[in-house]
Amino acid sequence: MNPPSARCEGQSPADDPMDDWLFLSTESACPQGLDVSRTDQDTEDRGQLKSKLISAWNSVKYGWSLKQKSKFSKSSPVIMFGQSYDLKDHGERERFRRCFASLLWLTYRRGFSQLAGCSLTTDSGWGCVLRTGQMLLAQGLLLHLMPPGWTWSVSHHAVKDDMDLLVSRSTDSAEHGLDVKEGSSKRSRKLSLGSLLDRPMEATHRRVVSWFADHPSAPFGIHQLVELGKSSGKKAGDWYGPSIVAHILRKAVAASADLPNLVVYVAQDCTVYLEDVKRLCERPAPQCWKSLIILVPVRLGGQDLNPSYITCVKKLLTLQCCIGIIGGKPKHSLFFVGFQEDHLLYLDPHYCQPTVDITKENFPLESFHCKYPRKMAVSRMDPSCTIGFYAKGQKDFESLCTVVNEALSTSAQTYPMFIFAEGKSQKEEEGTSKPTNNITYIQRKSERRRVDTSSSMDEFVLL
Repeated sequence: MNPPSARCEGQSPADDPMDDWLFLSTESACPQGLDVSRTDQDTEDRGQLKSKLISAWNSVKYGWSLKQKSKFSKSSPVIMFGQSYDLKDHGERERFRRCFASLLWLTYRRGFSQLAGCSLTTDSGWGCVLRTGQMLLAQGLLLHLMPPGWTWSVSHHAVKDDMDLLVSRSTDSAEHGLDVKEGSSKRSRKLSLGSLLDRPMEATHRRVVSWFADHPSAPFGIHQLVELGKSSGKKAGDWYGPSIVAHILRKAVAASADLPNLVVYVAQDCTVYLEDVKRLCERPAPQCWKSLIILVPVRLGGQDLNPSYITCVKKLLTLQCCIGIIGGKPKHSLFFVGFQEDHLLYLDPHYCQPTVDITKENFPLESFHCKYPRKMAVSRMDPSCTIGFYAKGQKDFESLCTVVNEALSTSAQTYPMFIFAEGKSQKEEEGTSKPTNNITYIQRKSERRRVDTSSSMDEFVLL
């Protein structure tokens, strides 16, 4: 949500800041070609004013400001997606900022086409878990499609083509007393190669962003996710928990024709069943295993986070195979991407931005990237969350099992957050499509414990 002082990156100063206060759409559906009566117009005006007041209240409640920054200690490294950044070193700080700004930031949007079955044209106020789910999936897609270590740079958007770069470099050489022909020759080879390599990566980056557009045709956009949520009894405007969103993401990837070599597996009852994964990823020779995103919904405590799981949460975030956590504070979803000391680093979806028209050839990308990292005490983390992992192939999955098991062994001494198990899930054995069971088995070394989860919140296992 937007306070009056907040402004989207790239937004004109002349734009009315009150327009950024939209919380929930109260537009009335009107048949095309008919005039709206004065009474209807007054009702709509009152509804819009009410929406702005509600949004203003939520801005105060959440304290959202686009340029609000968290203070990071330079004495401790920042860990993000398996990488460590020493903030005492200027180069490391810049590398961290560049890597953080390269993450896809998917927030509330307003002004998109109406969601099916209702008049809502914004997800502000109810879609934050869907947005954090989008961000986790986006991180997995970037690992799947982009080269290792890729970061996004806006610098090349200011030039039209390679020649513009070469001319500017040649002019620079001449101004510094260098042989223009020699300087141009040496640098042209480097710049041409670099720009040619950047172009397909930037095209892929733009394509991934378009998949999350707020448009009915986008495979992972808000319209598609809401449509897929109907089978779980959810509709636009409802609260979506991290577990439900995990299953929605699985269905969305399975339905997409753009990712034939990627599958999503959702753990059942805090267990990753290896036979289920193998059956999902295996293909006839000589084809390789499909790439895999694993989503593990868990509930790490009752009303509050069980402190015994804090070490394990941080340990998992140090793994390169971890693609983040759909979590947050109670009823306030955040996407956790790393940590520093006892604070979690996150991206916040609670900023309502105008919808971007991705049908334009060079639609703006800036609103899909956040420059300002934030953090919160890990002790404030809501116990309901979904943890994500990515494996490029079979060897990567085997390595994932090893390192994740090591991380889980350092967690709670009583019961692990989740386990890897041989065999297949009870759901597969029974041939049912029911997403969860009321009876769950949590394994501790060689013993099993039967847990009744029929009363747990949001279909989670209480650990």
